[in-house]
Amino acid sequence: MSVSRRKTLLTAVALTAGLSLAAVTPALAGAGHAPRAAAVSSTQGDPRNVTQHVADFYGAYIDSVWATEDPAAGPDAKALRAFYLSSAAQKKVAAYERKNHADGILFAQNVPVKWKVAYTGSGAGHATSRVTLTWGDGPHAEVTRIDVRSDLTTLKITDLKPAR
Repeated sequence: MSVSRRKTLLTAVALTAGLSLAAVTPALAGAGHAPRAAAVSSTQGDPRNVTQHVADFYGAYIDSVWATEDPAAGPDAKALRAFYLSSAAQKKVAAYERKNHADGILFAQNVPVKWKVAYTGSGAGHATSRVTLTWGDGPHAEVTRIDVRSDLTTLKITDLKPAR
């Protein structure tokens, strides 16, 4: 093999190895850290979609109660309840909290690490969404579900109850 071909081959191998290392290094650097980068780089929403409305509420509410060291977290969670829940639902949540000494939105005393919302049906002017909360990581993480009923006209959450 000629000297120039050997140099070209070695340059190509070195360049390939360098690019491979550059691609792997960021992934390895983030391994083991608690904060996680989003797996999805974009998201979208529709303020007219009742299930999206429930998802927006739970996402913002969980973010707010998760941020225990942020002085705005408590007032933010209260404001989110006032905006997303009907007055009757707010009263029901408050009664649950007085009776059970637990959060009436999450039906728990702690905060989940993951959540998802799925549409489960509608009728008589209301839609129902199923909120799935995951309490920890790994294969044995506990999962709870909440059925959330919303008014199709106002999009306000009118009822929340643990799913059976």
